[in-house]
Amino acid sequence: MQNLRKIETAAQKIELLYTTPSEWKEIAVKNFDLFIVDHAACERKASAMGMQFVVRYPDKPYLIEAMIRFAREELYHFHQVCKWVLKRGLNLASDEKNIYINALLSKVRNGREEHFLDRLLVCGIVEARGHERFSMMAEALEPGELKTFYEKISLAETEHHELFIQISLKYFNEEKVYARLHELLQVEAEVIKSLPLRPAVH
Repeated sequence: MQNLRKIETAAQKIELLYTTPSEWKEIAVKNFDLFIVDHAACERKASAMGMQFVVRYPDKPYLIEAMIRFAREELYHFHQVCKWVLKRGLNLASDEKNIYINALLSKVRNGREEHFLDRLLVCGIVEARGHERFSMMAEALEPGELKTFYEKISLAETEHHELFIQISLKYFNEEKVYARLHELLQVEAEVIKSLPLRPAVH
């Protein structure tokens, strides 16, 4: 897939305010079948979310180009994870509400521009958390194809969360972007701390 970072020079990375405890790795590896099924659902939803941006903001060419590429890459990742799911004799999961995602989305403001910025930043934060946990999974797995796969996935998530900052800075001034990002990162830290550790991406 085409490198998403080619759209623009890399922006500042999102620094999460809360680090997932190391115990999460043990839980996720021990219940890896549950984790990988959840991972597949996350990739599918991310691809759909990218296309939702395209549909909702048809007047923003830069966003459309970026989100189509993003959606294609997430769909490709979904296909890759599906292969692992099926290889392990598992089934994909049906849609379920995600407490973590819904808690973040509940903080998205009304108003066209405020809503647009907040959705971009929430997506970036979610991708940053995905990067952290995929990196932890890669560290925990034994050497082999699956470990290599998660190493590559974690790198892709880095590009994704940078991408959402790039897009935000394209449409809003830097001060506004980073002020709101900090507010949402504080929210995310409280949300993730409040949730029990489980074999899931979020």
